[in-house]
Amino acid sequence: MTHPGSTTVGWREWVGLPDWGVDAIKAKIDTGARTSALHAFDLELFERDEVEWVRFAVQPWQRSDDDVAVVEAIRIDHRTITSSSGTRSDRPVVRACLVLAGRRVDAEVTLTRRDEMGFRMLVGREALEQGFLVDPAASYLGGKPSKAVRRRNQGKT
Repeated sequence: MTHPGSTTVGWREWVGLPDWGVDAIKAKIDTGARTSALHAFDLELFERDEVEWVRFAVQPWQRSDDDVAVVEAIRIDHRTITSSSGTRSDRPVVRACLVLAGRRVDAEVTLTRRDEMGFRMLVGREALEQGFLVDPAASYLGGKPSKAVRRRNQGKT
């Protein structure tokens, strides 16, 4: 069933984080997660003009340490998240602009280490509710970046 004005995505897609200088990061579309999550490390909370911020590093590639982006964002919340395995963790929450299947949407994103996970990012229901349908049998309906970008993700130059 289709809904007028909606965009269909697969269970995995390439996502851009344009405000943070990340053109492409492979993401799992996760309807089981309310909030989106991003692999982030070197988290540092700080205050600027009486507003709480977080500085962190984003490593977009799954098999390469290249192209790490250092980002500063306003911390909008701090949440205790329960993973699918039942593990609870406290995470800072920031707002991010995502480009998914060619569409820009704002999303709340929790920051956490995802070193051992297959995807550097999860896109959760709050982002998907902004006009996306998920086809669990499909992948990359939003398109793929160039072969050079995909090779960088695989740790090949």
